[in-house]
Amino acid sequence: MASIKPHKDGWRVQLYVAGVRDSKVLRTQREAKAWASARETELRQRKNAPPADLHTVSDMLLRYEREVSSTKLGARPESLRIAAFLREFPALASLPLSQFNTPEVAAWRDARLSGFVGPDGQPNRPVSSASVLRDINWLRNAFSIARKEWHWMDHNPFDGLRSIPEPPPRTRRVAPAEVKRLCRDLGYRTGVAPITKSQEVALAFLVGLRSAMRAGEILSLGKSTLDLGRRVAEVKHKMQYLTGRPRQVPLTRHAARLLRPVAQRDTCFSITAASLDTLFRKSRDRLLIEDLHFHDSRAEALTRLSRKVDVMTLAKISGHKDLRLLQAVYYRESPQDIAARL
Repeated sequence: MASIKPHKDGWRVQLYVAGVRDSKVLRTQREAKAWASARETELRQRKNAPPADLHTVSDMLLRYEREVSSTKLGARPESLRIAAFLREFPALASLPLSQFNTPEVAAWRDARLSGFVGPDGQPNRPVSSASVLRDINWLRNAFSIARKEWHWMDHNPFDGLRSIPEPPPRTRRVAPAEVKRLCRDLGYRTGVAPITKSQEVALAFLVGLRSAMRAGEILSLGKSTLDLGRRVAEVKHKMQYLTGRPRQVPLTRHAARLLRPVAQRDTCFSITAASLDTLFRKSRDRLLIEDLHFHDSRAEALTRLSRKVDVMTLAKISGHKDLRLLQAVYYRESPQDIAARL
């Protein structure tokens, strides 16, 4: 039962229904009674409504960001993707979960692939299928948790979604001459601890070429995670929120030698992942080196190491559980190079 009392600005309504307290000040007693009646009816209906009618896509994604994304090593990039979805597709974000189905997912997918006009009236350019597939992966996981763990919905909007072809794996190799030019442009000196951010970028790239570690893993190194005597690094990795433990990476002699000048620092690198990516791309573009990504250092390292170790050892070095992914994406030796060794 609602309580309606005089207030300096009119009439104050206070009510408590189905575990929810609410109040409002209205101008007249008649308006107060009407609002109280409508609000009580609404709250009683909400009590009996299924969760999928009560929670919106936005509610679900924000909870997913707080409770799941925040526990991942890649928390910031995923948070940015969530923010972009909410900003660029407000009509979809405001839908109750019960109304977000496969056609809505398909419309979002096609808009991303073909380009669309945002809510601010500005055109958004088409993105690659690889970018859309990455977004589908985290969105699918978010809806799966909302369905299986939170019981917020009883359907999966990704069921029946037509798959889009994955882009062909990259085949780009890193030439020694390109490495020398990059190191020279970034001001790196062999055997000398880097002082500038640019020098750190060069050292990180060299370490990647000799260890097959990801950029984030390299930047997580410090004296507490490096054992150069045993030539082992303990690194944080993107799936650590699931495994609960870091990854042990065996280091080549060359990788250990590269890291020795910075091994006693609390953190070997002071640069952030975003700055590393920016400075690397700027140097690459200054040198007119085409189609080279920092992450190509990982594939180059694994391709070189494949000549020295068996595939199981290679997977242990890289941290791959799926040997098919290792072979398809990170092993980049060309047929001509293989033929030359036959």
